[in-house]
Amino acid sequence: MTHLLILGAGFSGKAIGETFRNAGFTVSGTTRSAEKAEALRTLGIEPILYDGGTISETLAADMARATHLVQSIAPGKDGDPLFRMESSSLASLMPKLEWAGYLSTVGVYGDHKGGWVNEETVLNPVSARSVERVEAEGHWLAFGAESGLPVAVLRLAGIYGPGRNALRNMEEGTARRLIKQEQVFNRIRVEDIGGSALFLAQGHLGGVWNITDDEPGPPQDVVAEAAHLMGLPVPPDIPFETAELSPMARSFYGENKRVSNAKLRAAGFQFRFPNYRQSLAELFSSGQWRS
Repeated sequence: MTHLLILGAGFSGKAIGETFRNAGFTVSGTTRSAEKAEALRTLGIEPILYDGGTISETLAADMARATHLVQSIAPGKDGDPLFRMESSSLASLMPKLEWAGYLSTVGVYGDHKGGWVNEETVLNPVSARSVERVEAEGHWLAFGAESGLPVAVLRLAGIYGPGRNALRNMEEGTARRLIKQEQVFNRIRVEDIGGSALFLAQGHLGGVWNITDDEPGPPQDVVAEAAHLMGLPVPPDIPFETAELSPMARSFYGENKRVSNAKLRAAGFQFRFPNYRQSLAELFSSGQWRS
């Protein structure tokens, strides 16, 4: 029996779990709270409480039977939780492991002033959290090389999907059109994260992969598209320089790049939602945008 363990079954993890379950896997996922554990159980994901520190007997038993692993827990200043141990310890904890995926971010590329980047681009992380991701990526890729297992690093673009999107922001009155000249972002629909993880796992593919849709673009265009779909007025433009933003939100605008998904497409993966217009239209027509 193929069994997937998701460390950190949040928004992306749950979508991955659903995709793997539909492909015949049994799935478990860790969470920090009992309330979120119940939500996982309703999705058919066996919940395991884990705070990112001590590995409980329950988690150790699940790791022992896992054939596939997705690590979605952010490393933090102390590093990836599974590499506070030696990699040989991880291998002994997961003797049946056939494939592992580590969820990273396109933030590891840093700022390229709107230019294109791909998996071969030299990394130049700007934020502390992206520096931590680069270190964690290195640990996972080294583990793959040492163990002979395919370990895939999935560099995710800006994640959205049911319940987390510009349509919902419009309804709630929180959508803003922040204008910064020539700023673009990449995005990825959460279901395509699930699909790409399954594609890589079933193909026993390791290495680094950009998980992003086809069309990097200005963030204000996404807000305008949502407004048009809903028949609502487009929110007014707000100059980035005068906008009130949290330090983290402002830091995202300090990186400007176009991220290529050509490697994933060349491998044979087909996106369900290759651009934000098609995706928002599907979310709106299906009603899933409120989920």
